[in-house]
Amino acid sequence: MGDNPRFGCRRITRLLNNEGWQVNYKRVHRIWKQEKFKVPRKRKKKRYLGNQSNACDKRKANFKNDVWTLDFIHDRLISGHQIKCLAILDEYTRENLTLSINRSITGDDVLTELSVLMRDRGTPKNIRSDNGPEFISKKVTGWLTDVGVETLFIEPGAPWQNGYVESFNSRFRDEFLNMEIFNSIKEAQILSTKWREAYNEKRPHSALNYMTPNEFAATAGASDSASLGSAPPEAPANN
Repeated sequence: MGDNPRFGCRRITRLLNNEGWQVNYKRVHRIWKQEKFKVPRKRKKKRYLGNQSNACDKRKANFKNDVWTLDFIHDRLISGHQIKCLAILDEYTRENLTLSINRSITGDDVLTELSVLMRDRGTPKNIRSDNGPEFISKKVTGWLTDVGVETLFIEPGAPWQNGYVESFNSRFRDEFLNMEIFNSIKEAQILSTKWREAYNEKRPHSALNYMTPNEFAATAGASDSASLGSAPPEAPANN
């Protein structure tokens, strides 16, 4: 049973016979009942969110704070321990708004990052992401609904539909993660902060006519986003 929890009495009886046990179904069934064995119910398959109309080429960002995009990038310390990076971008200005690194990042951590960012920058109209559990949890999606943000979930297994953050991830890995060796989480956090500042303030972006993201954001003017400059409700407290 431990090796095959989905097998029932008849299949177990056949396996026992194949192994040389002279036992019939009735005896196996009687022992089965005595030991209170039970085949677990089949779990319903997870229903994924997302559709093609939410792809970045279908629903494009038209102004600052129109669409923020989120994704995770993974790497390792020199010790072999995994680290997880949360990147948040403004798709219109290409600004890297958040680059958070830790051993693990939960849905609660995503909420905290978004809450702080919205207090400082204003509330975006939309947030685009994949179907990661940290993004589609009821706690996260419920809070985003409460603050008036529409969620644009891309189709499962279609990272190209979130192309802006995927492009950023490629640069982040090529120009930073693959170039550095991290002895600790703290070191990775400090170095990534310096890289993020250079990315926003010094690195010319070809899609922005070779302006930096910060320079382009300054020319973008005021956003059409609702609630710009106003603090959204606090994120729910971590349990």
